[in-house]
Amino acid sequence: MRLSLPAPAKLNLFLHITGRREDGYHNLQTLFQLLDYSDLLDFERTDTGKICLTDEQTGVPVTENLIFRAARCLQEDTGCRLGANIHLHKRLPMGGGLGGGSSNAATTLVGLNALWATALSKQQLMAMGEKLGADIPLFVFGQSAWAEGIGEQLTAIELPPAWYLVIVPDTHVSTGKIFTHQGLTRNTHPIKIRAFLERGGRNDCQAVVESIYPQVKEARLWLAQFTEARLTGTGACLFGCFDSDIAARSVLEQLPHQWQGFVAKGVNQSPLYQQLPSKY
Repeated sequence: MRLSLPAPAKLNLFLHITGRREDGYHNLQTLFQLLDYSDLLDFERTDTGKICLTDEQTGVPVTENLIFRAARCLQEDTGCRLGANIHLHKRLPMGGGLGGGSSNAATTLVGLNALWATALSKQQLMAMGEKLGADIPLFVFGQSAWAEGIGEQLTAIELPPAWYLVIVPDTHVSTGKIFTHQGLTRNTHPIKIRAFLERGGRNDCQAVVESIYPQVKEARLWLAQFTEARLTGTGACLFGCFDSDIAARSVLEQLPHQWQGFVAKGVNQSPLYQQLPSKY
């Protein structure tokens, strides 16, 4: 039995750090916008009990890869004796703040839960994902969402149609370096959803990222000629919002050669669940 499923990207439309916890994590508020732009994962169920991952692009050791770790976690927590061959087709940049690794892990949990017939609920898969990474519950949840806590307290939200130009500077941002930086703002006052929708918000990580990675600031200033440019997550990717695909692509055509970029539509429902066969 086989499945091919997307692992979609996300944007943080804003990111406020509201406090630091005793366990080292940070409390935050953010609005996650899912995109129709994805990695792709192929799954084949086997009877061997082994997890075989083919990943020719990321360079991450197999046992450290979130895909492998998610598959093993599902096996161990359910006592499943089946295995899987998994192949990753990578499109989302690493270290870009688009959630690629977390989305890969979530798609692995959802896909293998279906193939292995382990019958865990979405809530159980979200709890399992939270043990592996703070953003994984969002992708299992499968809807654009307002998030609090460390990102695991999710409230689905319907966002209006929008197209995003995402720029990928030629740099890899270390999330750990950003969240441990002394200059990071950690005391932003919490806001309500209505307040963001009326007045917007900022990314508290942006100033620190730009101070360490000047390529990010350079790309933001270029994009700001056309629309408000914002950092997603801890970066390095930047994005601008447009009213149409045509408007976004007209700016993409002017993108300087040293950067990569793509245009994606914001979606309220994850492509993962839209492409998961109905029998599952």
